[in-house]
Amino acid sequence: MSVHIDIAGLRPERVAVVPSPLAELGMALHALSEPGHHPGLQGWVTGVTAGLDPHLADRMCEADFLWRTTFSDLFLPYAGIPGGVLPGATLAEELDLLDKLTDEEFVDAALEFSCAMPYGEGPSPLVDAGLRRRALELAAARGPQQVRFSELLLADPPKIRAWLRQFLEDCDEAFFAETWSRLRHQLTADARHKTDLLRRKGLAEALAAVSPAVTLDEAAGEITVDKLSVGRTATQDRGLLLVPTSLGWPHLSVLYRHGWQPVLHYPVGSPEIAAPPSVQQLALRMTALSHPVRMRICRYLARSAYTTSELAQAHDMTAPEISRHLGVLKKAGLITTRRRGRYVQHQLDIAVVARLGSDFLEGILR
Repeated sequence: MSVHIDIAGLRPERVAVVPSPLAELGMALHALSEPGHHPGLQGWVTGVTAGLDPHLADRMCEADFLWRTTFSDLFLPYAGIPGGVLPGATLAEELDLLDKLTDEEFVDAALEFSCAMPYGEGPSPLVDAGLRRRALELAAARGPQQVRFSELLLADPPKIRAWLRQFLEDCDEAFFAETWSRLRHQLTADARHKTDLLRRKGLAEALAAVSPAVTLDEAAGEITVDKLSVGRTATQDRGLLLVPTSLGWPHLSVLYRHGWQPVLHYPVGSPEIAAPPSVQQLALRMTALSHPVRMRICRYLARSAYTTSELAQAHDMTAPEISRHLGVLKKAGLITTRRRGRYVQHQLDIAVVARLGSDFLEGILR
């Protein structure tokens, strides 16, 4: 499972690394709504929440599904504007870009929270009665708040657009302007560093610096982002945008909406010491540990190093049976082996197992 970006024919000058105040405001709203995703931001979340005007806090709940359960493409509106538009230098500039989306584009992006509407393909629910009914059915499955929002969105898009712009401007005045003044220097420095890598060493090196989960197959002309989601897009005659976020870790987002410019929205200053395992490797580890025999073997190997024969005797199994289980654990990267004379000993890699919880969360939230 991964997201693929076809970059065949992409010219180097069409790749840009640019901070986005609107995207960062979206991540700020997400962190405030889901602080459990961002343990490193607890102090910031507590401070902002304590200082919020109660009326603004209530309004923040009215459409939090746009940034709590999904990260709406509305926070990256420049990707939907033809001609390769870049993010604005200020929030006001980017809100002006948001206003340039058509009502159909705005509504399609806003309905993304349903998780089942066509992702940017086909007609809009504004003009297709069947899709309109389907959108309201999906919203109903999510709750009354989503139903009210969707009904008004489909009946009067300009009213929702005006509400959203005013809400974002009020958030900027209440807390985000101060946060952005502090973060933009870090994001600008990171964008400058990635741009320098692009010019000196090429796209592959720049993407490797973005995240170990992003790889480039230069021969195939394709970028692969290792995620639990599945998607495909292409730059075609558009460019590729890399947008850094300081508040967004561990989320590595990919915008692959049909007809929009592909965007990699990546975290900077990640607390990860080592590269996180791929989704495939994580699945291997979880599967390897799901077998009761292998769990018992791990109990032994966590205490000391054992040979295959010793484990076979302790578990009343044959050596070939134990070898098969050890092979699964080794393939998953959960055990290490070492030779001591004529014996080969196996031991659990405690550091890898200790990281499984955080690796699992990083993998599913990436």
